[in-house]
Amino acid sequence: MNRRQFIKTTVGCTSAVLGAFQYEAEAEMQNKLKLPWEIGCFNRPWGAWSYDDALTGIKAAGFHLTGMLGENKGEMLLKTESTPEYLDKLSSRIEMHGLKPIMARLVLIHDIPVKEGISQISRQIDSAHRMKLKTVMTLGTAIPSEYEQFYRVMSHGAAYAANSNIQLVFKPHGGCSAAADEILHCIERVNHPNFTLWFDAGNIIYYTDKDPVTELARVAKYVTGFCAKDCAVKGGDVMLQFGTGKVDFVGVFQKLKEAHFKGPVMVECCAGK
Repeated sequence: MNRRQFIKTTVGCTSAVLGAFQYEAEAEMQNKLKLPWEIGCFNRPWGAWSYDDALTGIKAAGFHLTGMLGENKGEMLLKTESTPEYLDKLSSRIEMHGLKPIMARLVLIHDIPVKEGISQISRQIDSAHRMKLKTVMTLGTAIPSEYEQFYRVMSHGAAYAANSNIQLVFKPHGGCSAAADEILHCIERVNHPNFTLWFDAGNIIYYTDKDPVTELARVAKYVTGFCAKDCAVKGGDVMLQFGTGKVDFVGVFQKLKEAHFKGPVMVECCAGK
């Protein structure tokens, strides 16, 4: 499934206007059709290139929304060490490419005292606020001894982010957020309305080999974003084209529609060259 086919599948679950896919750019299609789900792209597919190359590629592909989820050589992005000067320049670089950043990954350490963890997440949320981002994402932890620290820090982070009108989210990523059981437990322990889920169907397969549609059905009401990637087998490659793995995107998007999902949908992975 190529990029245009992927978006056609997405729209097919939310709009009957399927004949409008004559437009060349995905972003133009979304604007023309007034789709309820915004569609954007992360920098991760350009991990082997510079961040400016990523921005150029995202724009050339027709997107207007972007998020910082991957890594590019020489970039700090939202790390704790990022200075105000760096963040301001980063915002300018993104704007110069005609893109709007909506989200960034938090880079957190969980084997430290809770007080230090709170200071760490608060500083990164401040950086997100400086860049006028609306969402920050944690990838959780896969180390059981760190779970309690993670829950406590996220509870504080969710409240702190809410003060800046920023949403704190997590996604399926093994460990404390592997699949529905762990996700529900995580939500219960953090216990804050500003802590929500960005679903990742590909990661459900990658970390657990469970059925993404079945797992999504149990957590769909908490989903406020979708990270789009495919995966064929547990522990397998995720940098592949949509439709070449086991993710049932039609089934996933149908479940999201039933739960009154409002987007966004962000492309995280794709086949490289």
